[in-house]
Amino acid sequence: MIRKVRLFSLAMSLVLPISAFAVGAIAVDDEEGLTEPGYGLVTGRDTKEEAKRDALKLCAKSGNDGCEIVAWFENCGAYAASKKFYGAGWGRTKEAAENMAMEKCGNDNCEVVVAECE
Repeated sequence: MIRKVRLFSLAMSLVLPISAFAVGAIAVDDEEGLTEPGYGLVTGRDTKEEAKRDALKLCAKSGNDGCEIVAWFENCGAYAASKKFYGAGWGRTKEAAENMAMEKCGNDNCEVVVAECE
């Protein structure tokens, strides 16, 4: 009986697709202005391409014209910004992603705007 269960489990693992990671992406419009740069952050997508496409759409939907992908990630992603600077980060934890985003932003006025994990 145990052998049949193991064979069934093996067969099902070959038939059913299992996504190892969900993917996220961050798109930013970094045009200098009076407000913080616009952005779009998505998580839970099946592919890197899908995540990038959806992040660009979300960034544009927020009224931004010059959105570009600044990061894609499989665990956690973060976006930090001020009126003139921004940074995107990623990592195994939200804290690691936030720290990278703040470091890349590189200005004392920067603040983490958003951080998400899969």
